[in-house]
Amino acid sequence: MWPWDHVAVAYLCYSLYARLRGRRPSGVVAVAVVAAALAPDAIDKPLAWWLAVLPSGRSLGHSAFTATAAVAAAAVVQLRTRIRGLAAAVAIGWGSHLLGDVAYPLVVKGDLRVGFLLWPVVPAGDDPTPDALGHLSELFASFLGYLATPAGATYLLADLALLLGALALWVADGAPGIGVFRPRPDVEAGDR
Repeated sequence: MWPWDHVAVAYLCYSLYARLRGRRPSGVVAVAVVAAALAPDAIDKPLAWWLAVLPSGRSLGHSAFTATAAVAAAAVVQLRTRIRGLAAAVAIGWGSHLLGDVAYPLVVKGDLRVGFLLWPVVPAGDDPTPDALGHLSELFASFLGYLATPAGATYLLADLALLLGALALWVADGAPGIGVFRPRPDVEAGDR
């Protein structure tokens, strides 16, 4: 999945979860769900493709063990800060990313791959990707080629519906997260 799809799926899932619990996502929690949705790729892609520290672009960050540790850490932070929903946001964001990386190749290519979820117990295949930008270009070119097929056109319509649905829900939720990075007016410049 592409990063924007991971974010859209994670936000939709978390917002629906929060609504079922009679709440709407707060700004901090909205940022947490987006960060968790992007974290597996933010960890694995640079460490595998640019630094060659990891064996694959789906290894450490995509492991269920790492996801469990991240959720546990979020639960500790939630207990100490009293930020309601933080652990659930991380669980939903990270978990939806992992499920998306299983579902996307299954839907698009009929290829079921789940071994990366158990890395390092199940070894990851080596990514022969010494040139990260070249690899990203290949992925994007392949994606554009897929979009030119009838199945790709259907996928594009479904993807646009997903993105627009997530955007509409985010706006309906009050666009949480926008103000998280703004300075608070009650804090003096010297107090920051």
